[in-house]
Amino acid sequence: MLNREYTTELLTGKDSGKRKSRMPARIDFLQSVSGLFLALFIMFHLLFESSILLGKEAMYRLTKLFEGEPFIEGGEPLIISALAVIIFSLFVVHAGVALRKFPSSYHEYRRYIEHKALLAHNDTNLWYIQITTGFIMFFLGSIHLYMMMTQPENIGPYASSDRIYSDLMWPMYLVLLISVVLHGGIGMYRLIIKWGWFDGKDPRANRRKSRAIIKLLVGVYLLLGLASLGTYMKIGYEHQNDYGKRYVEQKK
Repeated sequence: MLNREYTTELLTGKDSGKRKSRMPARIDFLQSVSGLFLALFIMFHLLFESSILLGKEAMYRLTKLFEGEPFIEGGEPLIISALAVIIFSLFVVHAGVALRKFPSSYHEYRRYIEHKALLAHNDTNLWYIQITTGFIMFFLGSIHLYMMMTQPENIGPYASSDRIYSDLMWPMYLVLLISVVLHGGIGMYRLIIKWGWFDGKDPRANRRKSRAIIKLLVGVYLLLGLASLGTYMKIGYEHQNDYGKRYVEQKK
């Protein structure tokens, strides 16, 4: 049965005087902002990781740059740990606020699947991919960030390659790469549509254009990530007999 205040609102069109909570909108905004920041971080992170395609020396120098070598002699790996802690904290916040939109029971999940099949709508299917990849990232992303927080010194041309090849971490990184790129790309697309960025006079044209651009970016980043992962595996294979040995900067 409808309560008296709600019935009055329906019949008269007047607000009962109770202020609506702004918390859901604030949480939704927090999810959007944290998701945007993480998506941009992933884009730059994959670009930095791809430095291995330019050679071991290029990857080594970039690693030392992030360790603050221009200001600290020899660099300080704890800087990497601090950055990983910040990203992990933001990752937890984003996952926490996003969980409220996940199906909370098998019944809700089945109802969503039926709804998705009935509509056969592209954006509804994208949301399904996003929650699936988000679920995967919650576990695999946490493992990766934990290693970066606790073992920052194990980043480098040989150290990273040994972890990926000899320590058999490549299957995890392969699944994580695909999940991260798909999740980030779909998330960016949904943010553009949700907040009406670049809508102009024709929102439908913007939707089509945004979808095409995001598809292109997803394809480029997947190829870039796979090429980088393959290069790390090749180096790891060649370096397996010297497992644990660190790369030494080439003196000019």
